[in-house]
Amino acid sequence: MSRSVSPAFLNAIHAQESDEVVICLLTVSHPELAQPIFLSSDPTMRLSDSPLIYATRSRGENYLFLPFEFTLPDDKSDSPPRVQLTIDNTDRQLVMLLRSFATPASIKLEIVLVSSPDTVEMELPALQLANVTIGEQQVTADLVADALINEPYPAGQFTPGTFSGLF
Repeated sequence: MSRSVSPAFLNAIHAQESDEVVICLLTVSHPELAQPIFLSSDPTMRLSDSPLIYATRSRGENYLFLPFEFTLPDDKSDSPPRVQLTIDNTDRQLVMLLRSFATPASIKLEIVLVSSPDTVEMELPALQLANVTIGEQQVTADLVADALINEPYPAGQFTPGTFSGLF
């Protein structure tokens, strides 16, 4: 699967050293949230001093800085995209928020450059939060593209317990 990205993005990711910073923006939405949560992997600008809050401004929205690492998925045709996300467990509000969801949250992942935060270089729009592990130091989670991958196929099996008339 090919992607159309800017030459500046290609130069930034292929250069041994670069002044350009690649930023991951996450938009977390859930029916139980009043409004989406916007998160950034980079402290681009300071919003306030007390409390100390950093954010990345992209397309008119402030994405709050939360230190996290991510691994982009492979472009394989035989498996759905899966992003590995690792967040520092510095605030217990994150743990309480994650534990309050009964259903998976929807995540939109966007990659931008610090020099042009309004230009989305890559986008994975339909991810779901899965396999969340909460540790003392870190919270790890998988962002998966299709929850149907976890469903058994075929849905029913012809066994004596379910189809006794066949046996």
